[in-house]
Amino acid sequence: MTKLFKLKLIALAVSSTLITACGDAETNIVEKDPIAVVDDEHDDGYTISSFGRLAVLASDSNEASFFDLDDNALLDTFVLNDDSNTLSASPDFRYAVIANRTQDYLGFIDGGMWREDHGAHLHDYEQSPVFSSYELTSGSRPTHLITHDGQLAIFYDGDADSGASASVEVLTDNDITNATATLTGINYDINMHGVAEPRGEHLLSTIRRDDASSTSNAKVLPDQVGVYHLHDGNYELEQTLEVTCPDLHGAAQNHDYVVFGCGDGVLIAHQQGDEYEAEKIANIVAVGDLRIGSIYGHEDSESFIGIASGHGGGEAVIVTIKPATAEMEEVEWQLADGASAVSYSFSAHGEHFLILDSLGFLNVFSAHDHDGEMHWELAGQVDITQADVTTMPEGMSFSMTVAQNGQFAYITDPIAQHILQVHLEDLEVEGELELTFPPAAITWLGIAQEEHAHEH
Repeated sequence: MTKLFKLKLIALAVSSTLITACGDAETNIVEKDPIAVVDDEHDDGYTISSFGRLAVLASDSNEASFFDLDDNALLDTFVLNDDSNTLSASPDFRYAVIANRTQDYLGFIDGGMWREDHGAHLHDYEQSPVFSSYELTSGSRPTHLITHDGQLAIFYDGDADSGASASVEVLTDNDITNATATLTGINYDINMHGVAEPRGEHLLSTIRRDDASSTSNAKVLPDQVGVYHLHDGNYELEQTLEVTCPDLHGAAQNHDYVVFGCGDGVLIAHQQGDEYEAEKIANIVAVGDLRIGSIYGHEDSESFIGIASGHGGGEAVIVTIKPATAEMEEVEWQLADGASAVSYSFSAHGEHFLILDSLGFLNVFSAHDHDGEMHWELAGQVDITQADVTTMPEGMSFSMTVAQNGQFAYITDPIAQHILQVHLEDLEVEGELELTFPPAAITWLGIAQEEHAHEH
């Protein structure tokens, strides 16, 4: 396979164009002629071929740095309001989302690359990163941020001490661009450590019942799921799933199912038009006394990956969840002695599942069919560090992000202070980006390549 990082840079004809976006002030946009044809159907001079960009949080300062992956150039560095931020990408990967739970704050930095559908053609734009003036500060304790199919659902836990109730806000990249003042969402009348899954006109969000009725051991955790439907700009509760889910934590979805982690198994919600059917898959023996509290799904993967572990980490059991057949099975693989998983992710199009461990190995799994049964098997490992892992700075770990326009993962190494580009098919390190600071978090931004189009 051609090593993309070794391609010679092609001279670019750069033009400066003045445009006005909907709801925006005038902005100077730099458009680049396409480096390569992305899609023969849209070979009209409006598309851009690029590796994309990386947003990286520093661990030794409250700064976010943005890098161009085509030449590893540092584009800009931004000083954030506070420390202890989390970093993720907006639904369409244009914006870096900066969340600070303790400060009740979400901010957005425009990564500078996005695509617009102009009807007759797709039009890509490339400009310098810029800090957006748009921010969300009205919710209490933003905790779980989940993106799906162009939407981001922010679940605010609320705070019992201050009397702040839980809430949900749903937004798109256009909401950020246009600084939408009032977002659609839900306002609860009690705090809860919950989660919401956006799904077109539907929002599947957790419900915390009163302590006397709740089946959860930790009463702050919900035990039911509600189906909310968007009507005239407001979400209305149309259905409460009858199957309970004690100590609910973690959720994911694919094209047909939404899965929630429970203390006694997983709750499966199957969409049938505007209605949802629910059933429970009980924990298998391998899960033992642990709880499946993290679930990973992908639109194009028929199975989900569940992580069963104790509160605060420690031992973990990895299971495959198959909603269509209501089955759960243990993944026949274990971490090396002394290793713990520090990050999980599906690849861009769901054909790989990645587990990054504390010893510096990226474990790449592929789905294989055996006699009509799909199983996840280890395709290979990539050693991403030559350093002594015992010298990892206190409170830090390796971290990763996955490109949405190709078969690449980007891995941070706080010890060596660099980022490695790993090709997931070749299982080889194909590029390196040197840093001047230890990285704490990373996310990929850019123009995602869509492989399939689905409608719910």
